[in-house]
Amino acid sequence: MSHIPVTDAAPDARAEGHLQPSQAAIRRTALAGMIGTTIEWYDFYIYGLAAALVFGTEFFPDFSPTAGTLAAFGTFAVGFIARPLGGVIFGHFGDRVGRRHALMLTLFLMGAATVVVGLLPGYRTIGLWAPVLLVTLRFLQGFAVGGEWGGAVTMVVESSPRDRRGFYGSLPQMGVPLGLVLSSTVFAAVSTLPDDDLLAWGWRIPFLLSVVLIGVGLFLRSRITETRTFAQVKASGQARKMPAMEAFRHHWKAIALTVGMYISAGVPFYIVSVFVLSYGSSHLDLSRGVLLTGMLIAAVAEGLAVPCFGALSDRWGRRPVFLGAAGFAAVLAFPFFWLLATGQTGLTWLAMLLALAVAHAGMYAPTAAMYAELFPADVRYTGTSIGYQLGGVVAGFVPLVAGALVSAADGASWPIASIWAGAALVGLVCALIVRESRGRDLQPEHTPDHTKSHQTPSSMTAARPSGGGVPTGGEAP
Repeated sequence: MSHIPVTDAAPDARAEGHLQPSQAAIRRTALAGMIGTTIEWYDFYIYGLAAALVFGTEFFPDFSPTAGTLAAFGTFAVGFIARPLGGVIFGHFGDRVGRRHALMLTLFLMGAATVVVGLLPGYRTIGLWAPVLLVTLRFLQGFAVGGEWGGAVTMVVESSPRDRRGFYGSLPQMGVPLGLVLSSTVFAAVSTLPDDDLLAWGWRIPFLLSVVLIGVGLFLRSRITETRTFAQVKASGQARKMPAMEAFRHHWKAIALTVGMYISAGVPFYIVSVFVLSYGSSHLDLSRGVLLTGMLIAAVAEGLAVPCFGALSDRWGRRPVFLGAAGFAAVLAFPFFWLLATGQTGLTWLAMLLALAVAHAGMYAPTAAMYAELFPADVRYTGTSIGYQLGGVVAGFVPLVAGALVSAADGASWPIASIWAGAALVGLVCALIVRESRGRDLQPEHTPDHTKSHQTPSSMTAARPSGGGVPTGGEAP
């Protein structure tokens, strides 16, 4: 098992200065990562919004309203099945060929699938082919997203100064709330159309707008350069032939812990961002406009909160920030639905704000740097992608499971609140097990780069960070 040193001691100034790109390059890489993930998640979430509001009618019209909604959520979940496969394939490509090339491909594939969804005829036009093609395109979306996140955060974190990785790594994390802001804004606009127009053509507009966004994203990503860390991996001959096998064989513990930590953040997020749109309107008589506006407010607040939590993880450590947010998420599970049940607009918005801007942002922000720091350079893209996307499989099925459970419980919210609380507790346990990763040396252990010889002996040895836990990832047990 390879050993990646962990240290909070600063390396020799000459080595650090040589290894780190310029501030302009760091900002350019972080900006490209943030905008790219924003576009990817915009594409991913407009599908979720359409599944909650439109697809049950347009692609499953022969079903009852409840069954049609469940079927639409089922197509939403298909994207999450594809995500681990995308993580493995694009992780392999990114760890062997380069992070940048893999990210260009994921963005193009996601955009193409999204645009075709916007052009897809409905069930009344082409019959059974409509849902079949819809599921296929959703699979391609999930496949592309599976390679997006791990590559984006790997590039940004590897390019960042070690004392700012939490902050810079959180910028691609902003793609989730910002993508939700864009998708919610566009859908809020088209939802003002009469129902007949919305179902006939209005829902297609958000999908077709993706053409412009993808063009912008590809241009920005074409201007960034490969990370020095990956260049050193290639130059030293350390690139693995099968990164996925290496990751599962030697770093399975880190993968398992990243899966658990993702579940704690992802399950509440998809309950709020997807399931509540259907549940609130059908069981609580909340208007679609109130729910979409509340989602927009909460997503904007989360976009502002994520870099703040990321910066806190640089000061306090990844684990303390994550643990505090996961504990808050566990406590919030039942009160969230109690606030919704009041039917009051202000309390509905407050519930969404607490769930996204505090609970989810606090867990999600530090995980970019934490995940990247848990894996050695030769399998970093693959390891982070697999852990994140396997957790996404669990979270992605929550809207489908939630719909079935709530229907069986005659609209009661306690089953889904229990799932939410249980997921948060899983993340708490995983974060207590994992060792603090802040300050880990992200460079390859052996590299021909002459600057490695400038490192002091203290920077080449593993110092036990504060916070306890057990070693994971590249460390020997």
